[in-house]
Amino acid sequence: MSKTIAIVTGGATGLGLAITKKLVQEGILVIMIGRNEEKLDATATELGELCSYKAFDLQNLAGIPALIDEIHHEFGQIDILVNNAGINMKKPFIEVSDEDFASVIQTNLSSVFAISREVVKKMIDVGKGSIVNISSMAAQYGIPKVIAYSAAKTGVEGMTRAMATELSPLGIRINCIAPGFIKTAMSAKALDADPERKNKVFSRTPMGKMGEPDDVAEAVYFFCSPGAKYVTGVIMPVDGGNSIGF
Repeated sequence: MSKTIAIVTGGATGLGLAITKKLVQEGILVIMIGRNEEKLDATATELGELCSYKAFDLQNLAGIPALIDEIHHEFGQIDILVNNAGINMKKPFIEVSDEDFASVIQTNLSSVFAISREVVKKMIDVGKGSIVNISSMAAQYGIPKVIAYSAAKTGVEGMTRAMATELSPLGIRINCIAPGFIKTAMSAKALDADPERKNKVFSRTPMGKMGEPDDVAEAVYFFCSPGAKYVTGVIMPVDGGNSIGF
């Protein structure tokens, strides 16, 4: 049986790293895409022969078709795409410039569209594939000071449903995960610096604690696995109940 090949964007840090590790653990060959070659290389070395990478900045939309062609040519197929890469910017609404807004939209939404389009072209030829998008609580309800991020992630959720409707008849499933507050270096730093926000997070999360990166990775694997063969167009919060908490 031939190997399953997955692409994970932003696959060497934070949630992306947990996702990469989980897929490799399950015997899937993962190609990470990211900007930091040093981190990519260290992760690939650590995880061994089932882990490879391409150093690439997803803001370069024009370069994405050639990148996907190169991966497809090198590995022969693309079975799974996990759109995890993203940037955030915390600023009061009126201080966000057009350039700020465009930059976040470019990385978090336009690149997700562009890379998905190119991967889908390859998946259509074989009549199967699974794409998992990573959204955020910022698309589930209003969070202040992250206007561009909120707009982009809401766009990702809309795109998930539209893609699932159009592409599922062709054998390609599209699902999405909306992580809640997950323990990463980035989130820990943000919450420790803002005790009021930290208190708010815990008080409205019924499970009363933050999630682990592995919780998101497990959900991604489920969506990619044969166990989810009849699941498409789903946006699944992995959030300890945060999105339904009061």
